[in-house]
Parts: sequence; C-alpha cells; structure tokens
Amino acid sequence: MSEATHDVELLARALVALNRHGEVLRGIGGLFAAAGHELYLVGGSVRDAVLGRLTADLDFTTDARPDVVQRIVRSWADALWDTGIDFGTIGVGKGNDRLEITTFRADSYDQVSRNPQVKYGDRLEDDLVRRDFTVNAMAVRISADGPGDFIDPLGGLTALRQRVLDTPAAPEVSFGDDPLRMLRAARFVSQLQFDVSDRVRRAIVEMAPQLERITVERVAVELDKLLLGVDPVAGLDLMVQTGMGDVVLPEIGGMQMAIDEHHQHKDVYQHSLTVLRQAMALEEQPDLVLRWAALLHDIGKPATRRHEADGGVSFHHHEVVGAKMVRKRMRALKYSKQMVDDVSQLVYLHLRFHGYGDGKWTDSAVRRYVADAGPLLPKLHKLVRADCTTRNKRRAARLQANYDQLETRIAELAAKEDLARVRPDLDGNEIMRLLGIPAGPQVGQAWNFLKELRLDRGPLSHDEAVAELLAWWNAKDDPNV
Repeated sequence: MSEATHDVELLARALVALNRHGEVLRGIGGLFAAAGHELYLVGGSVRDAVLGRLTADLDFTTDARPDVVQRIVRSWADALWDTGIDFGTIGVGKGNDRLEITTFRADSYDQVSRNPQVKYGDRLEDDLVRRDFTVNAMAVRISADGPGDFIDPLGGLTALRQRVLDTPAAPEVSFGDDPLRMLRAARFVSQLQFDVSDRVRRAIVEMAPQLERITVERVAVELDKLLLGVDPVAGLDLMVQTGMGDVVLPEIGGMQMAIDEHHQHKDVYQHSLTVLRQAMALEEQPDLVLRWAALLHDIGKPATRRHEADGGVSFHHHEVVGAKMVRKRMRALKYSKQMVDDVSQLVYLHLRFHGYGDGKWTDSAVRRYVADAGPLLPKLHKLVRADCTTRNKRRAARLQANYDQLETRIAELAAKEDLARVRPDLDGNEIMRLLGIPAGPQVGQAWNFLKELRLDRGPLSHDEAVAELLAWWNAKDDPNV
C-alpha cells in the first residue's frame, strides 16, 4: 500500500469516528459560525479519530476569547464549567459528550516558572506549532455542516502513520518551554505504542534534569497515565534509559544494580518489568494500585543485597525495606494516603506466601494472611502469582499449585467464618461491662487480645470469649504472672 493510499484510509477512518459525534459537532459548529468565529477539533481528539479510538472527550480550539465562548455556548450546553478559564479553557457538557474549548494559544515561558504564562493567539497555525508532538498538532475545521477541512501543517499524519513521536519545533525548544513534555513522551509510548524520534531521544537525554522544574503533582499524573497504558513497560524503559527516571522515580533504574537471587533474569529491574506485564495479564480491568505494586515490589533489594559465603546473593527483609521506600517516594509525589497505604502494604506482604511451603500453614496463619491483606486480598493474589517468573517449568507449576491450594483453604475457612472482617467475639461495650473499666487504653488492649485470640482459634462461643477475657485480665493484674 502506498503512503498516499494509507493516508486516505486513515482520514476515512477519522471521518467515520467523527460522524459518530456528528450531531454535537454540527450543533456547536453552527453556533460559532453564526457568531463569526472559527472552531477546530484539535490535538488528541484528531489523533484518536485517525487511530479509530475517539472517545466522548472532545478538544476544540477557537479564535474566540473565553468570555465569548461562554456566551456562545451557554444556552446550548447541558452543563458549563470554567475551572480551566485561567488557561483559556471552557468546559461544556452536551449529552454524553464532554467538550473542552480553548482559545488559540501562543504561550510564553520564562524557563524557570513551572507553568506557562498564558498568551492568546490569533492564528490556528501558531496554536498548532506550540503543541507537544506533531501527532497532536492536527486539526479539523468544524462548521454547521460538521467536520470539514483536515489541517496538518506539521506532518502529524505522516508521523502517526510511522508511529513516531516528534516535536513541531526543535525538541530543545519544546522541552525547554515545558519539560513535562519529555515525560509525556514516555506516557504516549505506553498509551499509543509509538516510539520517539532520534532527535527527541537525544534531547531528552540532555535535558532530563529539567524535570526538576515540574511540580510533583503534574509528574504523578503523567506516571499514572503511563502505568495505565497498554504498554507501560516500554514507557518505563524509555524513562529509565534516557535519565528521566533518575529525576522522577530513581528507585526503578536503581534496580538495575541488583542481581535477582534466582539468577533467571539479567537484573531485578527486568524481573520487575516482567512482573508488571504478568500482573496486567491477570487484571479484569486496568488496576493502578496493582500495577504500582508490581513495579515497586522489589525496590528494597538493592539496599538489602548481601553476597553470601557460598557465592549466592540474598535480599533479607527487602519487603520491609521496600514498603518503607514506597511510602517515602509516593508521599514525595503527593499521592493520597489511601494510595500510599495500599501500594506499600502489597509490597510488604508480597513475600508472605513463600512461607506457605507445601501447604503447611495452620488455619491461624491463613487467617492472618487474609486479615493483613484486608480488602487488598484479590490484588495480593494477583501480585503473588505475577511474581513467579522462574523459567523452571516444574518449579513454576509447584508455586502456582501451592497458591491454588492456599486460595482453596481461604475459601473453605471463609465458608465457616467471616474472614473478610475478623473481629473479636466481644465488642468494646461488653469488654467495659465485664471488666468494670471506662473507655480508654485498657479497652483497646483487651480488644487486641481478643482479636489475636480470634485469629489463632477462630470464632469462639460467647461463654468461651468471656472466660478467656477474664482469665487474661486476672493474669494481667497478677504481679506473679
């Protein structure tokens, strides 16, 4: 197929995708035309239309200023919001579609500030050339008749056909304006399965330290989008190999220094990428917590590496060290407390199963495994299974069979008792009544004692629980015990 024929097919596919939104495009196109203003579908919306993956999120650009945009769409929109108005963007809800309309931009940067100084432009061409990559610098004119002319002054369609990311201007200029665009390149490698041009790669290697100018919140958003892409391993590897990882997530590249204790992989870094791939294969839908845990589960290994007398390598307690490292890094990136807690707990627990041996855990140990995992148990199941990367088929089969057996035992215990919510057999009010004590630390101590008893022995009858509590209390007060 010739390039020209391929381009025609791509544009035909885009038109089919756009026509699915024909009613809303004709409606808003007519409003702007009647008001004497230009309107273009632009950026990721055009790119995704060409790729046949257009969603209900539609991005537009216009010569109209934000206050004028609001006047034009107010009576037509089902919903209107101006949270992005400081950056020239007005949000519109219409039916199932979510529209963002941004005034032509000609932003300037002082090379120090972390956000652009918004400056409105008057020409579409000036707006397109300031965009991050040529595949995001295509536009489609929108009028009362719907989609019209396809506008591609910077070769975006060719870049899309070649599946390559290149910048409209020299990459040094583009990344100097907004260094986050370098990290966005890694994100698009993951999401779109594109590669970067040679000049973009060289510029990233040279300019990666400038990512320190970017707020950690913006970095975290890009990292999440990268991890949720269809090929996060490719995006992560670009990040690490170009030096971006040294700035935003140094623990990942740092794993290249450690040797996996089973010697079946080049290093812990490659092992972790394999675990990420295998965890993704077990997902019902993209799971950000699971993917973070899979990527970070072994980051404690470099700090715990020890060379043993027999020539082997050990990483004792790397799960404990790793969980602490996860907390430190994710807090620095300002993730939510819940996110930090969930990912660090999965990292902390990911080795627990390996004490299971050949099914020799007591019921108490099974209860504790479930209780410590809590609502994360389904994710822990996937993480542990994904962490089996040995190329020894017999050993892999044995590990999977052991985990099958553990899940069976969990299900059997769950059928007999409420494993999902293991609580003491007596509540706080009854503890206070039986012991004759007020609310305070002693009630918490008694509650914890009963919780441990419940984990060890399973559900107790009311009389048994009372007897155990009183015996514990009396022994506690006896100085001879």
